[in-house]
Amino acid sequence: MWRRIRLWLRPPRTLQPTRAGWLFFVLTLGVGFAALNTGNNLLYLVFSFLLGFLVLSGVLSEAALRRIEVRRRLPREIFAGSPVPVGLEIENDQHRIVSYAIVVEDLAGDDLHDALPLGRVFVLRLGPGARQQRAYLLTAAARGPLRLAGYRISTRFPFGLFLKSLLLEAPAETLVYPAVDPLRAAAFGSGGRSLGEARSHQTGHGTEAAGLRDFRPGDSARSVHWRASARRGLLLVRDREREERPEMEVRLRTRGREGGDGFEASVRLAASEVVAHLDSGFRVGLASDGERIPPAEGPSHRARLLTFLARVAPEPAAGPREAA
Repeated sequence: MWRRIRLWLRPPRTLQPTRAGWLFFVLTLGVGFAALNTGNNLLYLVFSFLLGFLVLSGVLSEAALRRIEVRRRLPREIFAGSPVPVGLEIENDQHRIVSYAIVVEDLAGDDLHDALPLGRVFVLRLGPGARQQRAYLLTAAARGPLRLAGYRISTRFPFGLFLKSLLLEAPAETLVYPAVDPLRAAAFGSGGRSLGEARSHQTGHGTEAAGLRDFRPGDSARSVHWRASARRGLLLVRDREREERPEMEVRLRTRGREGGDGFEASVRLAASEVVAHLDSGFRVGLASDGERIPPAEGPSHRARLLTFLARVAPEPAAGPREAA
């Protein structure tokens, strides 16, 4: 069992010998000890070459990590338990030096030095001034804010004797939505799950003709019913009923509940209902014991509903006075 040693360098770098590095150390020390005991010039020469390999390894690995820049591209929606691709753009900002065998780890946490890797990507060769796109699959464990601390950039170039790492601070925060299950949207008008009517009796631009009326200034010429107008000798236009999307309100009980698997299962079911009905063309609202979001549609409304469900927490039970 090889003992794990990590040296902290300045600027913030770590140097950790690999298994091959430990073997090389043992070989170097053995040759140096033999050279001191025997006074053999050939052993001194070999010992000098081995030390030169160590110095060269440090210089080349430092050159590979210098002026490496990383940019992160997060997806628009992240659901707990569902893998999503996260893009990383790695750039070598040096003008002459090529970087080899670069590993970039995306770190999550509040402290960069204690952060945990979310995923990693590998670049074999990155030329001077070059950029490369890589991606890894992120699977968030739970809903809520996900804090990103930065990156760990490491390499074993050139000889694989050391793992040299560089920490880059790049704090960011994204929101993980609750996990969703595939559900079938409620049939329109069934069981009280849908609140509203398929059509209203207001005039608008729909597809069902509601009748004929006299032409008024401002009416579109495309609304003129030419056959009826010719028969009556008057300009007549068609009224059309406006078709409205069915509405659905998802209810989530939050007051008097405790956090845990039961509450998380309720949040997951609510999120699944929201996504299923929005994707089916419903206007969806959301009501908890402390807040109500009216039914609406569109990407911004979808984000508002899922953001609320990502941050929602149980509320304390109402006291006697409050209940009264």
